[in-house]
Amino acid sequence: MPTAVKMSDDLVIKAKIKSKIFKRSIAGQIEYWASIGQIIEENPDLPLPFIQEILIAKEQIKTGLGTPYVFGESE
Repeated sequence: MPTAVKMSDDLVIKAKIKSKIFKRSIAGQIEYWASIGQIIEENPDLPLPFIQEILIAKEQIKTGLGTPYVFGESE
């Protein structure tokens, strides 16, 4: 359910710029930032690039472009 939230003009301007670069809506860009922030808070020892690579890999698996890694199985 959508909820109206007040945000600073500066945040909205930055989101507008990034949203055009990454082909997201402004709301989608802010939601992306919020989800990344949540992941970082829950995993403070992981660097941002590592988290981004995990998210990319998960999407690749969903689209059939990769194979999931199964811990404990060796080749």
